[in-house]
Amino acid sequence: MDDDIRSKILEDAYQALETQGESPIAREYLLKLLDVLSTALEKYSQGNPEESKRLAFQLIDQRAMLMMLKQQTDELDALKKLSINLTSSLELPDVLDAVVTEAIRLVTNARDVSIFLYNDQKLSFGAALDSEGMRNKPFTKPRGNGLTYTVAYSGEMIIVENTRAHPLFKDIKDNWAGSVIGIPLKVGKKVVGVMNLSRVTVGKFSHAELRLLSLLADQAAIAISNASLHLMISRQAYSDTVTGLPNRRALDERLEDEASAARRNSYSFAVIMMDLDGFKEVNDTYGHSIGDEVLRYVFNFLAQGVRNTDFLARYGGDELTLILTQSDLSSARIVAEKITESMQKLKFKLPDEKNLKLGISGGIALYPTHGRTGSDLLRAADAALYQAKKYERGTFQIARGVTAPLSKIKLPE
Repeated sequence: MDDDIRSKILEDAYQALETQGESPIAREYLLKLLDVLSTALEKYSQGNPEESKRLAFQLIDQRAMLMMLKQQTDELDALKKLSINLTSSLELPDVLDAVVTEAIRLVTNARDVSIFLYNDQKLSFGAALDSEGMRNKPFTKPRGNGLTYTVAYSGEMIIVENTRAHPLFKDIKDNWAGSVIGIPLKVGKKVVGVMNLSRVTVGKFSHAELRLLSLLADQAAIAISNASLHLMISRQAYSDTVTGLPNRRALDERLEDEASAARRNSYSFAVIMMDLDGFKEVNDTYGHSIGDEVLRYVFNFLAQGVRNTDFLARYGGDELTLILTQSDLSSARIVAEKITESMQKLKFKLPDEKNLKLGISGGIALYPTHGRTGSDLLRAADAALYQAKKYERGTFQIARGVTAPLSKIKLPE
């Protein structure tokens, strides 16, 4: 078939589709399909122009079915990608990142997408992505009477075709225009989050976009729920059931991580092991239930004075271990002094109305002076603690091996 004839057939088909009001995306797809079919027809039927023209107008007549098939194929492909991306990790940040990545890809002229997690009637930021690729920068803060909270409270999707003309945005000072959709992320009837997607254009979202966003929201809700459950179980595995502090397992892992970081970056850090003086008498006098209350109170009281960069864990029984990152012996001594001072400020009434009186002893070990692994440092700090408990309770002893004389810190009288 002559190229001019094929071009004329494609041009006639384009004009017919345009006259009948077909969308640009549909026109482009149908003309590409027609071109492929015409080329195939030319190859196998000697390029009959009339046959190609008849095929073109048959395709136009059946365009609704063809576009529906294309749409369903696209949706199945999108659903497959969603399933793969959302089930590839149980880590909540990874799940949220995958959701916003897929969401912004599904909608034409998308400006940004954000997810807020919903728990106990409160929203917290989860993830965000804009059309420029900027990630995890909150675009807005949810307002009590705004879109996000309204979607969370109602559990219903809300579509705003023009933000400048909608009551949910009447108090917005920013003069941005466009459309936005708020979708609840629900597991059963429970809302676990809200996903907002905004566009630079006003008007309705297409049926295909709404279906795909709804599919994404359904899968996202399940993925978020699974990731949250995984996080909760992980935290339980690393938390002490009595005090809520990190447990021995968490301590061992943190110690090894700290030792590795110290080796890479050539810094020192300290490990302080502590034991409560007089706690056994509390247990013997008032029982283990009261003993647990005392531990919970004392350990969490001491935790309030710990820097965010440091790590306090229950080692076992009435023993605590504190990791002081990027610290030296001088800093460790200062921390030990503050701990002994804090113990004097304890205010806890025992069942017989007596005031709780406890002391504390400790052992300090420094990386790399007293050990180059987490376990070596623990042994060194534990040995120093033993010396303090055996020979002078109420002091913090420095592990052996330091060139300076053995140091100790006395509790204030």
